[in-house]
Amino acid sequence: MKFSALALTAATCIASASAEFFITENFNDDSWSSRWTVPTSWKPKGEMGAWKHTAGEYYGDADDKGIQTSEDARFYGLSAKLDKPFVSGDKPLVIQYSVKHEQNLDCGGAYIKLLPGGDNFDAKSFGGDTPYAVMFGPDICGSNKRTHAILHDFEKDDNLLIKKDVGTETDDLTHLYTLIVSPDNTIEVHVDNKSVRKGALDDEFDFLLEKKIKDPDASKPTDWVDNAKMPDPDSKKPDDWDDQPEEIVDPDAKKPEDWDDEDDGEWEPPMIDNPDFQGEWKPKMIDNPDYKGKWEHPMIDNPDYKYNDDMYKVCRDGCTHVGFEIWQVKTGTLFDDIIVTDSIEEAKEYAEKTFFKKKEGEKKMYDEQLEAKRAAAASEMPEDDDYMGDMGMGDLMGDEF
Repeated sequence: MKFSALALTAATCIASASAEFFITENFNDDSWSSRWTVPTSWKPKGEMGAWKHTAGEYYGDADDKGIQTSEDARFYGLSAKLDKPFVSGDKPLVIQYSVKHEQNLDCGGAYIKLLPGGDNFDAKSFGGDTPYAVMFGPDICGSNKRTHAILHDFEKDDNLLIKKDVGTETDDLTHLYTLIVSPDNTIEVHVDNKSVRKGALDDEFDFLLEKKIKDPDASKPTDWVDNAKMPDPDSKKPDDWDDQPEEIVDPDAKKPEDWDDEDDGEWEPPMIDNPDFQGEWKPKMIDNPDYKGKWEHPMIDNPDYKYNDDMYKVCRDGCTHVGFEIWQVKTGTLFDDIIVTDSIEEAKEYAEKTFFKKKEGEKKMYDEQLEAKRAAAASEMPEDDDYMGDMGMGDLMGDEF
């Protein structure tokens, strides 16, 4: 079922009366598809993949389902309206959801978007070009493995990517991703409720102009000497320097006894490098007495710099929808337990009721299946074959995982 703020409050008994839940979705009822819309005008039908409602191949609770990508090399789109709009104000924005890659993901996104639009949001056309306020979550392709954190900047009317890479989990188990954008203009990313990145928005993103700039009125003096070395004026090229050719006839070469000038032509001895050839002459270099060092452009305060107290207001005009628009080469990513709230504590409590409740059971079933795969593979191997030590988890689990 879909949790409401009232249900969560009753269930936990300690929920803050001031906390608000803008969406909570665990996909545990068959009517989930009535709340979510697959875009039909984003990509041609043949390029779109179907969402599968499932608990996956291994799980902590067979009745606790999510939505999973199910066809290789396809685009996947899906969006849902928030229960009420989130408007950036004096409380944090918290986005949290879980991701499980059952397919040993080689290239594909698994990020979620928070979107504006209100009544004008076009769910049928939702796709990569749809304006968004936040894009957050893991993205893996080859050696590039990161957790995206992209925020919309109203001042620049641009989407800003976090400047430092945020790592991501790459194993086959479910992991919980949490993004917190706070009114004190800070950002924090949690993975499995552990902080993996935290900092000020103006340090982590290019929201602001540089505080210092090069002085536009300054330039390097025309007489500035920045060459540390100079040719020795007393160094002169020897008169016989160019007398030696680069190649000479090999003095040890002899005309073959069976050489016939009439049939083979006139014999010419081979050429070899001249050991006395000295190459291009260059004068000796000495320290430059006029060297002043490397010239550095003077810096001044940027007159256009100003601090923006509202950097965190990514939903200044209200965010009304969440959605997935991703591409996956190898399919099998399962999404679950989505929450958008203004309470960090409530997000943690929701994680305890969902992600952490299932975590141990999923790991136990996963390990059992892995051990069964290993045993089956070992029983089919010759006794003297020891290649199992080099097999990775993906090899053992097979394509169905």
